[in-house]
Amino acid sequence: MGGGPKKSEHLLVILPFDPPNAIFDRIRRNHPHIKITFHQLLFADVPWVARSQVPSEIFHDATFLITLSAIPPSPKDCPNLELIHFTSAGTNHIAHSPIYTNTEIPLTTSSGIHGPQIAEWVLMTMLASSHHYALLHKWQNNHRWGQDDQSGVGLMRNLHDKVGQRLGVLGYGSIGRQVGNVAKAMGMDVIAYTARPRTTPESKRDTGFIVPGTGDPEGKIPQAWYSGTDKKDLHHFLAQDIDHLLVSVPLTKDTTHLLGEEEFDILSKRNAFITNISRGAIIDQPALIAALKAYDASMTTGDGGFAVTPEADMKADTSIPGLRGAAVDVTDPEPLPKDDPLWDAPNCIVTPHISGLGSAYVDRCFQVFEVNLERREKGERLINVVDRERGY
Repeated sequence: MGGGPKKSEHLLVILPFDPPNAIFDRIRRNHPHIKITFHQLLFADVPWVARSQVPSEIFHDATFLITLSAIPPSPKDCPNLELIHFTSAGTNHIAHSPIYTNTEIPLTTSSGIHGPQIAEWVLMTMLASSHHYALLHKWQNNHRWGQDDQSGVGLMRNLHDKVGQRLGVLGYGSIGRQVGNVAKAMGMDVIAYTARPRTTPESKRDTGFIVPGTGDPEGKIPQAWYSGTDKKDLHHFLAQDIDHLLVSVPLTKDTTHLLGEEEFDILSKRNAFITNISRGAIIDQPALIAALKAYDASMTTGDGGFAVTPEADMKADTSIPGLRGAAVDVTDPEPLPKDDPLWDAPNCIVTPHISGLGSAYVDRCFQVFEVNLERREKGERLINVVDRERGY
């Protein structure tokens, strides 16, 4: 995939929305030898399941493919394909396809584009929980000046701001780095966990796509960096007095149900708040619900009110069991069934896998592809390439 004279090439784009014509014009200006074909493919309520199939012949003469999940059904359908770029951050949804398992076609993701908007969602839900926004909104809806609600005012008086609290980032990729960046600005202490050790300045650098002005390009934010691939290593990290745990590891066979009852017991030392923006199956969902209920039961007083939250003294270990809250933008399964108990789990915010959406999403997805077009023409290494063995 090195340099050389430019030949006519074909970019096939299959996405579930209207054609981004301004972006196509930009690509044509910068790469006039590339022909662009757009195919709109809508999806059903179940993620990644198409409402209609793409004719296999459409892939035949494509050099590049940009897609959410629609890929050639067989390697023989795409003899000229040299690169597939996904508009998602992961590729777990196509990991069992013949293209993934039986070819060496480079696969790239849009990892790196989601950091700004997802970090805002993480901080929004974290603060909405700790500042009891549901109660504040209830007061407003009821036209009530809540100073007469002694129980509610007591909760507000015992708030602990984020200064000095510890954020544990489980998976210090582009999203984790931007959350760490914002959290540090709020005065939080940040620690990171990755599968591989990051002991040198070079190993700590972010080599993927970075939205300018965001993230932690040099990997200097974490006060401490932990690593490993077994339970012992993970438990050592979770035992580091974590107040907030961000789950941002990719979903693989090794990370499925990575967090369950045993891990939540360790985190209950500080009654941690858990945020999951990765994939629902990384968490044992019934175990999460049980941990949230255990905390809620211990905090509820006989009159239906709430005892003083341990956030009033975040520096002291608490004997109260469970987790004080969670925010999940991903569930198992998706969509979450209407009768799933997660909907009603105490102190749990559930949103429908929308934390990464925003007006800049599509343009940034294509920016990653365009960076790789330039690198490819110069014979340079591509960014955001999926390691098929690791699964991300």
